[in-house]
Amino acid sequence: MRNFAAVVLSLSFMPAADVEAQAPSSHPGPVLIQGALKLETARLIAALKDGKAETIGPFEFWRGTIEGYPVIVSRTRMGASHAAAATALAIERFHPVAIVNQGTAGGHDPAFFVGDIVLGTSTVSLSSFKSPPLPKGSGSNTLAWIPTDLVERANDEDGELHESETSRFRADPALLAAARATARLHATAFAPGRIVEGAIGSSDVWHQEVDRIARLRATHGTAAEEMESAPTAQIAQLFGVPYLAIRVISASAVNGGAYDPKTGDACQDFVLLVLRAYIAGLKL
Repeated sequence: MRNFAAVVLSLSFMPAADVEAQAPSSHPGPVLIQGALKLETARLIAALKDGKAETIGPFEFWRGTIEGYPVIVSRTRMGASHAAAATALAIERFHPVAIVNQGTAGGHDPAFFVGDIVLGTSTVSLSSFKSPPLPKGSGSNTLAWIPTDLVERANDEDGELHESETSRFRADPALLAAARATARLHATAFAPGRIVEGAIGSSDVWHQEVDRIARLRATHGTAAEEMESAPTAQIAQLFGVPYLAIRVISASAVNGGAYDPKTGDACQDFVLLVLRAYIAGLKL
């Protein structure tokens, strides 16, 4: 947390000429679209009109327009710390009106298959647990770990952990409505994948133990897992920026779905349709 705080704090001391001006009054602000990897952002970047790259520290952003509206594509890099830092930097630099985090994910729900695109009705941290006390020589049992909520609450004065609760962040209703409308209109455009809904879990652990995945699903109700959506959702919530996660199932240990990197293209194509629907609403 110290390193992350230092990055954010450094923004306060940047020369005025180096800090992006507030968004023009002709629109409320750009839409920020995030992906961790090149395979999750290449098509989004290519879709930008007059796209221009900008680097802030180790992070890459591309500025341009879609349907005449300003859009920022952010390549956050992989993992929670990278994604959270990139999100805070983007909010302070570009003042986005909304954030969509998208990309690939592993399946948790056996009914969801490779190619299915999950609209994240919520995102949830899969990293926050309290293990029960066990004496030396007793081993470890992750299935017995207790979820905890690390989100600060208004009535918290002693840093208390809220056991049996999770750090969960609900999708913005307007963004989710645009995604749902797009799903209804374009349900056949992504065959054989479907447009489905569920909670998306995030952690820096790559889970492949089927019993562990089942435990996480039972505890958190997750449909899929990845590494970036929950931390970026948390930062967006802290700054009061509307947020939605959209993830495509690229592999699934729970039903034998083999990894398919091309699913990332389908997710980006769908996100572009959602973006156009959302922008149309902003222009009204």
